[in-house]
Amino acid sequence: MSLIELPLAVGELVLRLILLLGLILHKVVWEVMKTGEQAPKRADHTSTRSPKSLFKSLIKLGKIFVLAFLVVQTIALNVLPISAQPAGIILVGLFIYLAGLSLSITARVQLGKNWANIEDYQVITGQSLVQSGVYQYIRHPIYIGDILLLLGLELALNSWLVLGVIPLALIVFIQSKTEESLLSQKLPDYRAYQTRTKMFIPFVF
Repeated sequence: MSLIELPLAVGELVLRLILLLGLILHKVVWEVMKTGEQAPKRADHTSTRSPKSLFKSLIKLGKIFVLAFLVVQTIALNVLPISAQPAGIILVGLFIYLAGLSLSITARVQLGKNWANIEDYQVITGQSLVQSGVYQYIRHPIYIGDILLLLGLELALNSWLVLGVIPLALIVFIQSKTEESLLSQKLPDYRAYQTRTKMFIPFVF
């Protein structure tokens, strides 16, 4: 390895380490908060043998697979490079990644015990409406934070897999609309909350 190549190699190593530590931090925050919160009862109950339960299990397995792939990609893979000179793309991606990571973690902490897995699609018994912090401006900061995290990650890794964020964003939008329909039925103040806030982008959308 020449002296010219060495700084590039070190820079890539540092970049991948930052991205990996961000993924680990995200996972640790989720697990610690789940452990620290008493497991709440759900408003609805389904049999563990029901098709709905099987679907939830498949989603959980899918989430584990995606996380495992992202970790492996971050550590060692160069998948479908976008550019041979990606410095600008990497810097933009890293900024978006850190912004998404910060938003997602902040929102998770502020949501506290009112959080539920995306596959559960249920209102927690005793759930309250969080309207402070980032939730004062947008209703789904964790979703948008995670989308930004994935968008930034793939850009920082200079990968065309960034296009996978497009169908994911569509799924998240549909899921958010479905959740809002349920929340507006279960939480009496939710409709008023909707009129004061935006779904994903403050003051815009």
